[in-house]
Parts: sequence; structure tokens; C-alpha cells
Amino acid sequence: MLKKMKNVVFALVLGMMATMIVSDVFADDWPLVGGDYWEVTGVTIKDGGDLKYASWLATEWKKNLEFAQSKGWIKGHMIFANVYPREGEPDLYLVRIIESVVSAAEGEKRSDEYQEWSKKTYAQMDSESGNRAEYREVGGTSLLQELNFRK
Repeated sequence: MLKKMKNVVFALVLGMMATMIVSDVFADDWPLVGGDYWEVTGVTIKDGGDLKYASWLATEWKKNLEFAQSKGWIKGHMIFANVYPREGEPDLYLVRIIESVVSAAEGEKRSDEYQEWSKKTYAQMDSESGNRAEYREVGGTSLLQELNFRK
């Protein structure tokens, strides 16, 4: 019985080693590697809201993201204009670049740090976000991962 058990364990170990070797070989042959994550949010600007929203982006949005970047929470941020939007497409794409998705605990910690830095309550932040609804509508957000060519 003991000899049979040793053979089963030996077979399992051999199987795991073979799987790891195949995985390593396959990984070396795969031409792409995962890179940074891009969180992309589509925003539609309501008629007459261009200047108001652009001003908010250039002040509050920029200030908030520069704080996040100074903390190392994001690697960068940018805005893309949809020059030729088709019906139903957003006017702007707001982008935040992050290295990895954070855990729930880390997200809570960052949220507390941000709230302390901004000197605003959650109720104030929620109210301010609602006020922007008069001139913009936030569409969906996508989380994309950059794929880089293996070197």
C-alpha cells in the first residue's frame, strides 16, 4: 500500500513538473505580455456644456489625478476627443493608466487618504458629481489591458 502511495505521489509530482515546463516553454513562445491597465470612461457633453465641463476637467479633475499620480496610484491620465462621433458614441474619453488593479482593502485605504487630502465629505463629493450632470453624462467605463510585444 505504501509503495502504491509513493508511486501516485511521484506521478503527481512528475505531472506537475511537466506542466510547469510546458507552461514555461509556451510562455517564452507567446509573442505578447500584459502591460498597464487603461481605465477609459466615455462622456457625452450636453448642448451648451462644453466650456463648463472643459473648465472642470482643467481644474478639479486634473488636480485630483495629479494627486493620485503623486501617490503612485496611477501612472498617467489623458483626455481624448471623439472627433467624428457616431450616434450614441461619447464626445470625450477620460483615461487613467494604472499598473495593476488594487485589492478592496487598498482601495478603501486610498479612498480615506483621498478624502483627507480633498477635505471633502462623501456627501459633498456626491453632490458635486450630481451637479455636473446638468452639462455632461457619463457613459460606460471599460478596463483595458495594454499588450506589449515580448522582447
